[in-house]
Amino acid sequence: MSTFGDGLDKAVQKAFTRPAPKSAGAQMRYLVKQCKGTKAVAQMLRISQRTVERYVKDQIKKPRPDLAARLDAEVKKRWQPQIRAKAKEKAVTTGGIVIDTRARLGYTAPIGSTDQDRIRHLTVALPPQYAARLFEAQEGGASDARLQEIAAEALKEVYFQDGGRRAGSLEEVRFTDVEHLEFDL
Repeated sequence: MSTFGDGLDKAVQKAFTRPAPKSAGAQMRYLVKQCKGTKAVAQMLRISQRTVERYVKDQIKKPRPDLAARLDAEVKKRWQPQIRAKAKEKAVTTGGIVIDTRARLGYTAPIGSTDQDRIRHLTVALPPQYAARLFEAQEGGASDARLQEIAAEALKEVYFQDGGRRAGSLEEVRFTDVEHLEFDL
């Protein structure tokens, strides 16, 4: 499970103008149309081509829980690509992204300062350049750890250093033990 990647996906999905298909048959028909055939959908979902055809004809209505989760994820990944692109573009150019997290945060600072990690609940608006870095890393296949590093850098600059107005000697921010994470565009 990718906490940061899933959080970014959910933030973009909030921009959808129409709900994604809910029933297994409608989801399967949508995927068959997008992938231009039942064979590609069968390989993607790791089921037989005949099973895909039976879902398309509504001969099977209720998928197993694991297949239902894969089916839902694949549909949402492809649903409304233009709306998804516009939401990302807005976040990257003008809007930025808001991170709401409850996690253990600490930092490396000069001797004599209180740098012990502690649980903090933060809701911080990150500037567009960090939204761009997060989306580029996600699209480039970056790991959850890399996305977490980018978010930590953003929190260092925006929250701890307040855009350069304080804590100028802060070296590194530790962002661990994430209990809650949500992004909003």
